[in-house]
Amino acid sequence: MNYRIDYVKQSEYPKVVDVWEASVRATHHFLEEGDIEYFKPLILNSYLDMVELRCVRNERREILAFLGVAENSLEMLFIHPDSRGKGIGKALVEYAINEFKITKVDVNEQNEQAVGFYFHCGFEVDSRSELDSLGKPYPILHMKLKTQS
Repeated sequence: MNYRIDYVKQSEYPKVVDVWEASVRATHHFLEEGDIEYFKPLILNSYLDMVELRCVRNERREILAFLGVAENSLEMLFIHPDSRGKGIGKALVEYAINEFKITKVDVNEQNEQAVGFYFHCGFEVDSRSELDSLGKPYPILHMKLKTQS
């Protein structure tokens, strides 16, 4: 399918966080409730302003999925569970590669679906960290885009 990638206004951040939370609850089963509650205000009040945001919307202009990019790294990609499996994630990654020239992404090792997705999108594991960026015991795979020969 062909999806139109759109900008996200700051006034839409609460909707973006709703998509983030629904996505995390559907895919990050290893997280504790306290972790989700900890990250929610950080995402809303800090993290979204630190990245270039783009989204995919439905015909009612509701946000179905979003990505955030900083420098050459895909920092966030979240898809509402009702919209998974429809090619939206692939469209957003291809957009990030083509428009933002991303070459890397960090992914929770325990999120096996995401790891498989990024392999499918042409990434490979470059290195691994035992702890996440906050020192929590959630291993991170540092993936990079395979070089085309």
